[in-house]
Amino acid sequence: MTMISGLLQSAVESIVPLVVLLGLLIFVHEMGHFLVAKYFKVRVEVFSLGFGPKLFKFKRGDTTYALSAIPLGGYVKMFGDDPTAQIETSEQRYSFTHKPVSQRFAIVLAGPIVNFLFAIVLFAVIATMGEQALAPKVGDVDPKTAAYAQGFRPGDEVLSVAGEPVTTWEEMNSKFQASGDRTVAVDVKHGADKATLQITPKLTANKNPLSWDRSIGEVEGLSASSKSTFVGVMDPASVAGKAGLKSGDHVKKVNGQEVTMWRDLLASVDASVAAGKPLAFEVERGLLDEKTAEKPETAAATLDVAAAKGKTGEAALKALGIEYPQLYLAAASKDAPAAKAGLRAGDRIVSIDGVKVESFEQIATIIRGYGDKLPKEAQSSGGLFSSKPEIASAPLNVVFSRDGVEKTAALVPLVKKRMDVNGNEERRYEIGISPLIVDAMPATVTLDFKNPISVVGRGIEQTVKWTSMTILSFVRLFQGEVSPKNVGGFFSIGAMAKKSWQIGAPQFLHVMAIISINLFVLNLLPVPVLDGGHLVFYTIEAIKGAPLSMRKMEIAQQVGLVLLLGLMVFALFNDATRMFFN
Repeated sequence: MTMISGLLQSAVESIVPLVVLLGLLIFVHEMGHFLVAKYFKVRVEVFSLGFGPKLFKFKRGDTTYALSAIPLGGYVKMFGDDPTAQIETSEQRYSFTHKPVSQRFAIVLAGPIVNFLFAIVLFAVIATMGEQALAPKVGDVDPKTAAYAQGFRPGDEVLSVAGEPVTTWEEMNSKFQASGDRTVAVDVKHGADKATLQITPKLTANKNPLSWDRSIGEVEGLSASSKSTFVGVMDPASVAGKAGLKSGDHVKKVNGQEVTMWRDLLASVDASVAAGKPLAFEVERGLLDEKTAEKPETAAATLDVAAAKGKTGEAALKALGIEYPQLYLAAASKDAPAAKAGLRAGDRIVSIDGVKVESFEQIATIIRGYGDKLPKEAQSSGGLFSSKPEIASAPLNVVFSRDGVEKTAALVPLVKKRMDVNGNEERRYEIGISPLIVDAMPATVTLDFKNPISVVGRGIEQTVKWTSMTILSFVRLFQGEVSPKNVGGFFSIGAMAKKSWQIGAPQFLHVMAIISINLFVLNLLPVPVLDGGHLVFYTIEAIKGAPLSMRKMEIAQQVGLVLLLGLMVFALFNDATRMFFN
């Protein structure tokens, strides 16, 4: 019984969000066609939400309203929409085909337009809920970067750029992007102190394919992200290990004070070492384990700081046996090379192929560079998927530490196809490990829209922004700058719907608004069988003064149907590939 209820719950959690999302978007799209058709006195015979067998229907006036079994579409059936049908003269005033071309154009255009307007409404509703945005607060800053050299420090709050106040990270960043190779005054606040920095963003190639700007201003090293307070314990025999700390522990308090960022933890340690007082840690344990993540254990540990006397920062922590856990494994994927070679969560990588590693980036670089060691014959014939496996190079030797004891594993990386951060596909070598790196929650700000005008303005602003990005994604797709493997179907939409549904109403409405905009853009593409294809036909008719021949329209419709079905199959193939092979 428990198993059945679990399956039912899982089905509801997966299907309900998708049906609600698509059902509502399809409803408003078809309602657009319906209302404008009614306005122009076209007789609407059927208004159906969904396809297939009708589960529920009723008739009111000339129209049968129906809810059908397959909730993945909908349609409005209008009287006289078949141009080959014979319509009596007395009935032609109610026929879609016999309406002026301008009215037919408006009826067809209404569906996509309502999707656009609905997105405005959704974004406006989100604004009234208290929209959350990233605050213009600087995260960790590497001393070797341009951001540090020009004066930014961790925790700085940016107040204004070039004399204009900023309230979100997006506002601040957009001003930097527009100021390439130009010096701008930036007012910042650090604690109680204020300062004005002279910042010169460097004009550089834009790595984001979903931006119209090919070059943007960038302050290298400026980021909102900060290291969190997860720890790696180097040896059970260290001060930290003897006190009971374990790798993967999330430090929540030090000496009764809350800490959320690694730099806060360092400051607390420095203060205790300087005062010669013990360090009292309160930690959560089990957050990285799926079985215990929802109900982590709590633990306490008190550390004597004598071993760290005279040291500060990272050196003081290391003297106590603690370090930032980027070299520790959060997981080793089942059946991947690392797990097969004996590595597991909690292990610390020491060296790879004789190279001592200092960061996970270095580990990833060495592994990805494995292909450079392969003979040319192996590279050109598919590397490890070559029909001649004997030409592959020797395994990588990985030295790792477990409970303070070093071990060695020999493993051969596998080549995988992955999407990079810009949505492009690349082949890279992997061994199936993920680091124990977790960013702290960045500072956020609640955007306050005080009146209906500002709420509607926000709705329009967000809709225009996402429409621009959606159009650009199609452009970059055809230009080959974005991989077609980013195209998703119902399963991708379902996954987004389910995840956002679980997070909360604002996130779910945000996904719905973006999908609505996608429907707006997709339906306006000049592809026969889509609304955009019909609009092309009506435009030609308006210019010529006569409709296209039936033969030409039939051929165009057939081509359009093949293209649309091909796109749907391709999208479903991508969904299946992501689900079963990634």
